[in-house]
Amino acid sequence: MSATAPYAGPSPIRRPLAAAALLAALVSLVFGLLLAGAGPASAHAALTGSDPADGAVVDTAPKEVTLSFSEAIAVGDDSIRVLDPSGKRADTDTEPKDLSEGSTVRYGVALHSGLPDGTYTVAWQAISADSHPISGAFTFSIGAPSDTTVALPSQEAGGGPVGVVYDIARYAAYGGFVLLVGGSAFVLVCWRGGATALPMQRLVVRGWLTLTAATLVMLLLRNPYTGSGKFADAFDLAGLQSVLDTKPGAALVSRLLLLGAAALFIAVLFGTYARREDEREKKDLTFGLAVGGGVVATGIAATWAMSEHASTGIQANIAMPVDVLHLLAVAAWLGGLASLLVALYRTPDIGSAAVRRFSAVAFGSVVVLAATGIYQSWRQVGSWSALTGTRYGQLLILKVALIAVLLAVAWFSRRWTGRLTDSAVASDDASEEQPESESEPESVSADPDPERAAQLARQRAALTATKKKRIRDADPQRSGLRRSVLAEAAVAVVLLAVTTMLTSTEPGRTEEEAAGGTPSASAPAAGGPVNLKMPFDTGGQNGKGTVRIDIEPGRTGSNDLHVWIDGSDGKPMDVPELKLALTLESKDIGPLPVVPDRLAEGHWSASAVQIPMAGDWKIDVTVRTSDIDQVTIDKNAKIG
Repeated sequence: MSATAPYAGPSPIRRPLAAAALLAALVSLVFGLLLAGAGPASAHAALTGSDPADGAVVDTAPKEVTLSFSEAIAVGDDSIRVLDPSGKRADTDTEPKDLSEGSTVRYGVALHSGLPDGTYTVAWQAISADSHPISGAFTFSIGAPSDTTVALPSQEAGGGPVGVVYDIARYAAYGGFVLLVGGSAFVLVCWRGGATALPMQRLVVRGWLTLTAATLVMLLLRNPYTGSGKFADAFDLAGLQSVLDTKPGAALVSRLLLLGAAALFIAVLFGTYARREDEREKKDLTFGLAVGGGVVATGIAATWAMSEHASTGIQANIAMPVDVLHLLAVAAWLGGLASLLVALYRTPDIGSAAVRRFSAVAFGSVVVLAATGIYQSWRQVGSWSALTGTRYGQLLILKVALIAVLLAVAWFSRRWTGRLTDSAVASDDASEEQPESESEPESVSADPDPERAAQLARQRAALTATKKKRIRDADPQRSGLRRSVLAEAAVAVVLLAVTTMLTSTEPGRTEEEAAGGTPSASAPAAGGPVNLKMPFDTGGQNGKGTVRIDIEPGRTGSNDLHVWIDGSDGKPMDVPELKLALTLESKDIGPLPVVPDRLAEGHWSASAVQIPMAGDWKIDVTVRTSDIDQVTIDKNAKIG
């Protein structure tokens, strides 16, 4: 139903042409304005440079190592660690010094004096100003590169099982917010009779429960999510206290307090308000609930705006209220759509007037979404290259495409709404106007037993509701509307998931800044995916097979590595142990060990595998097929 105004009188030919023209204009406006020039913006901090640079070889040991970032970050005692070739700490093991000047964000750690020659590893981890954990690692050498026993971190900050659960909670929180706010708004604005409908009550209450539970999970997991990655640390009181002192922690606590007020709002909406019969009193209560509910909904939306992308970068004072409006419009649109779907499938009483009111609300929501979305896109992307060449830009294109699909489906819903006005309502009115005496035996009202009379009254009400539902469900216009709204809801679920992914993805503008970097930055060298195929034979029973390796994107910096092992019969083959090591013999770097995790039978994977510099790397693969049968094979590959 999304961007649809109430059905009116344009001809059947002009309506689709007008809708297509409006859609084309909207899409053109979005992509035209989001790519307008602007000053630099930052969000989702990225490493923009280091001294010494990644892969650099210096003649003498530096006194300190400094790292530069694209925006302000929060650091702790172990945020920057420098490890010598044997894996021992080469820094003074103190909290990094803030060396920032003006708009330049820089932190450094002092090194021990008299460091010997060799290859040193710098591992860093921090929290971006938009609440997301960031991490990375690189190497530099003193005198000349050497072998190192240090294994670069294989897991990015915020990853692992804790990261998976935290991300699920993030998705659930957005979904709960949409159902809570959108469902409540649908009842107050579009269908006041829905306050007495049990399915509508369940929808809103489940939205509240989902948002509350997700917020609690995020608050407890915040410490391990940004730190150790261990579930046990969720109940570390010292860690929880440190989370409460941060901006994301304060936002989550504020959300929980506002959800307490939301619980009171729900109790009034489906209690006092639902039972109110006097129209004047109900109108006054509607106004009060609308104001109070609007304040609470705005406050909950602000807990996202104050702690994520909108809170950092250029024009933050404008971006945060714009983000609040964007979230409220999403909730009114998608939450109202979910409510309409529930009403059409679970209740017999909703009529075309409520559907048309939602059509008007949805149209207003889409207008707000278009305006706020254009501003947010301009702020976070800013160029054609960032739009097409970054993950954020590609997700944004997908989001706009999904909105276009949703608008197209909504146009069909609008047509069914117009037909519903002429058919279903007429049959409903006829059913409602039928005298009770025609459908019920006279003996029912004359029953002298009050308890029996009450029981029969409930039965009559159930039969009446069933009859009305049967009449409505038999109407082809109502069935058509239900199908189109169901299609809208399916697209809306995907749209909401993509929107949530955008909130945790590094904005395109920042990613381009980090890739461009400063003169001291180590920009990733151009490359391409590496695909290797190596046969092996451990000499034992069932010891023959083939190792297939993919390294993506196949450039300096962070890479994803996948390994598949096929047996001699071509089927996936599991082995007790699999190890890899990467060596750049021309620079005497490595071997850098990689221990992949098993994903499925015959499939292993490792993320964030660091390639410190471009070159002809030797990849050693050790395969063990039994307690005594093992072989190491190798192959060279150009990376970077």
